[in-house]
Amino acid sequence: MGDPFLNYFALFVLIFVVVVLFYGIIAIHDIPHIIAKSRDHPHQDAIHAAGWVSLFTLHALWPFLWIWAMAYRPERGWGFGTVAAPGSEQQATLATELDELRRRIAILEGNANSDSTTVSKSNPGLASAAPPGDKPTAEAKPNPDGTTGMRRG
Repeated sequence: MGDPFLNYFALFVLIFVVVVLFYGIIAIHDIPHIIAKSRDHPHQDAIHAAGWVSLFTLHALWPFLWIWAMAYRPERGWGFGTVAAPGSEQQATLATELDELRRRIAILEGNANSDSTTVSKSNPGLASAAPPGDKPTAEAKPNPDGTTGMRRG
């Protein structure tokens, strides 16, 4: 029937290929879990369990697990927005800018109030420009028909 050495060598190669494929598939299925652990993913246990389920579905879920594991980074979160993590340098910079803008608005509002009192004193007919506490200086004068409303033409 042939050389018995070749028969045993062929059997050894066949067993070796099966073992390598078995461990290779198990190692490949665990890649999303390894990525999730390295990125400190909040759902790394779920990704690991879904990887084992994916073994029984012939790795149909595996691409989705890869995307799920890759979508999260600790420094930026899920990556769908630009919101910084709490306590970050960017958040401190934004708070400083906000305080500066509030201070500038307060200064501008103070200038606007002083300008409106100047305008109302220089033109007493502008009652709307006077500050809320002032009395309007313009008086309503009656129309020739005796009414104080607007004249109709």
